[in-house]
Amino acid sequence: MNSQTQRCALITGASSGIGKATALAFAEAGIDLALVSRSGEKLEQVAEAARKIGVKAKAFPLDLAKIDEVREQIRAIDTTYNPIDILVNNAAMGYTGLLLETPLADWQRVIDLNLTSVFQCTQGILPGMRDRRSGIIINVSSDSGKQVTAEWGAYCVSKFGLMALSQTLAVEERAHNIRVSVICPGAVNTPLWDTETVQANFDRSIMLTPEMVAQSILHIAQLNNAAVIEELTLVPSSIVIEELTL
Repeated sequence: MNSQTQRCALITGASSGIGKATALAFAEAGIDLALVSRSGEKLEQVAEAARKIGVKAKAFPLDLAKIDEVREQIRAIDTTYNPIDILVNNAAMGYTGLLLETPLADWQRVIDLNLTSVFQCTQGILPGMRDRRSGIIINVSSDSGKQVTAEWGAYCVSKFGLMALSQTLAVEERAHNIRVSVICPGAVNTPLWDTETVQANFDRSIMLTPEMVAQSILHIAQLNNAAVIEELTLVPSSIVIEELTL
């Protein structure tokens, strides 16, 4: 088992955006890293930056959309690389479009990555955490997991599902001394807005930064084991824009 002073975190979607910022924030806090993303080259750059800070960090290029492979791949990281004390389920995709016009394949793609891959990553990590009777799982949801927005239907459904998954998991794992938290950021200026599946035109200069979210995730992870932040909502403090929910 890892010592209390040298923990290891597995972060998905760690090659950019919130995942990258969280990896570097954790590294600055002295937490070793197992980094997961599809983009091997970008992921290795994040791992190298973390190693320069002074922690152990390794890149694991995995495609979490291949959900039938995820559980065993994540389990292998826990058993062969380093016992995982902190799991940050951050990987996700955005998607816009009217529900009526959303193809079934697109719907399934959003649900698979944003919800089912989290379920599978969690199943891969939980056996080790249960054996050690220690660990924290932090799921990155969204304001869209608490309120709906027109033309973001598939995304909202995936994030509402993630809220239910997190809350159920918290109840089930409490007896095993495993804490579960979910963070719900408002709009964050990440590469999600540049993807082909998102058609939206918001002012990104007024959004949260990935670093703001990362600091909140770090705070959750560093909280004393006797306490847990079960849900945290983070929004920009200087604006109120009803449509800005991602």
